[in-house]
Amino acid sequence: MDARERIVRRTALELQDGEVVNLGFGMPVGIANYISPEKAIIFQTENGALMFGPTPELGSEDSDFANAASQPITLLPGSSIFDIATSFAIIRGGHVDVTILGALEVDQSGNIANWAIPFDEVKYLPGMGGAMDLVGGAKKVIAILKHCDKNGNSKILQSCTLPLTGKGVVDTIITDQAVFSVTENGLELEEIAPDLTVEALQMVTDASFTINPNKVREYQMGF
Repeated sequence: MDARERIVRRTALELQDGEVVNLGFGMPVGIANYISPEKAIIFQTENGALMFGPTPELGSEDSDFANAASQPITLLPGSSIFDIATSFAIIRGGHVDVTILGALEVDQSGNIANWAIPFDEVKYLPGMGGAMDLVGGAKKVIAILKHCDKNGNSKILQSCTLPLTGKGVVDTIITDQAVFSVTENGLELEEIAPDLTVEALQMVTDASFTINPNKVREYQMGF
């Protein structure tokens, strides 16, 4: 199991029966493939679909039905397809319980930077898109990302360095190494990978975090 699948499987455990959940571009779209059959999650995608399921089998896909990453989806009984104006009325109207977003950086104050990839001194790609609406409209924001970049530098920071998508909006951070909740006092460690010690985690985490030994548990792998 690679780091991305580990994150996606763990994130699926956060979702509760009956919730309306938006899956953002990147890793989040894969979560639809790892939902327990006992849970009835109503997935929403910003490009205009409600109540979809996992990736269809090869050959059974319909190019008209896609998620935020333009990948094919299955439509479940009661599902609907609609225009993007209706989709953002759902998001901005506060009807999304949880949004799950990939991130470039998150920090100990709950700030998230998930859109600005620098390609020149003062220019960024590709643009914020619907993320700015999602972090403002959803009741809960979960940020998922690899704990470190390809050079081994922490992506869980004291303060984000890239332009922000939202300030103080993240509730939960899930990486391949740990799960943090964002509290008014900063980050609190909830879960840690079984092959890590707290001391080792602190060494690869730029952000400060608190530890309650009675609450921290081993990282859950999911369905």
